[in-house]
Amino acid sequence: MNEMQQMTSRRAVVRVPSGPRSIETVDVPVAEPGPGQIRVKIAAAAINPVDLGVAGGVFHGLGLVHQPDYTGLGWDFAGTVDAAGPGTGLRAGTRVAGFIDGFDRDHGSHAEHLLVPAADVAVVPDGMDLLEAATVPLNATAAAQLVDLLGDVPGHARRLLVTGAAGAVGAHVAVLAQDRGWQVTGMARADDEPFVRSLGVDFTTGPGQGWDAVADAGALQQNALQAVHDGGRFIGVQPASRLPEERGISVEVVVAQPDGPLLARLLARVATGELPARVHTVAPLDKAADAYQTMANGGIRGRIVLVP
Repeated sequence: MNEMQQMTSRRAVVRVPSGPRSIETVDVPVAEPGPGQIRVKIAAAAINPVDLGVAGGVFHGLGLVHQPDYTGLGWDFAGTVDAAGPGTGLRAGTRVAGFIDGFDRDHGSHAEHLLVPAADVAVVPDGMDLLEAATVPLNATAAAQLVDLLGDVPGHARRLLVTGAAGAVGAHVAVLAQDRGWQVTGMARADDEPFVRSLGVDFTTGPGQGWDAVADAGALQQNALQAVHDGGRFIGVQPASRLPEERGISVEVVVAQPDGPLLARLLARVATGELPARVHTVAPLDKAADAYQTMANGGIRGRIVLVP
């Protein structure tokens, strides 16, 4: 058994998910990457709302998780390639970022090391801090894929309401939808008005009515659907809670999928300041339970980032 096979790596997991206090850290053997895979030494990994759902057992309750021992936590990550399998084209030491999807897994990005397909990651631009890069992959990719569902402005329709516009997904949607010709208004709390307006969009604190389309990044669900005029568009962010269509409204839900080339383009726009990336605070991996609890308490802007 060689030295690497004897090495272990820490990861944050839940055995019986019941919220932040059920999170623990376990040691697992460091695995070798196979064909098309890389092993990333994690430098930073953001905590997202979906992570709170996993730790709280939401997705276990929906029958989406069937792990026999424990469930891994974390989606977003940034770090350096520490080993590469055949056919990856990435060298050790390359700075990369990405996210892993799916709920039914014993591993996650809240860890010291992670095996991922090389096609799912993007090289982090020179000069971009890895803490900042770790906040981008899941949120920006979800936003870009949501905007792809919206598409270019159809016919006379042009007024788009983005709920949760001060959040990570909503802020990216607000910027990216403008590229497709939408006249965007961001909805958020009054205190968030300066930030939302800095995205180049209008601002509101309530959903109102009569919108051509609503991108419900704030997960208001039915309240947001009611703001769409008859025959309009609604794009949600909760695949497990897809709303039924009504009043001729087209209802779709974004399901973020890893896409390395897309992420590379998004990271480049973050690096130039076109897209926002906000780090709220940084916490050590061993304090993941405390960091999750801070996130659950609410009232933060940006992402809490874990560092091994």
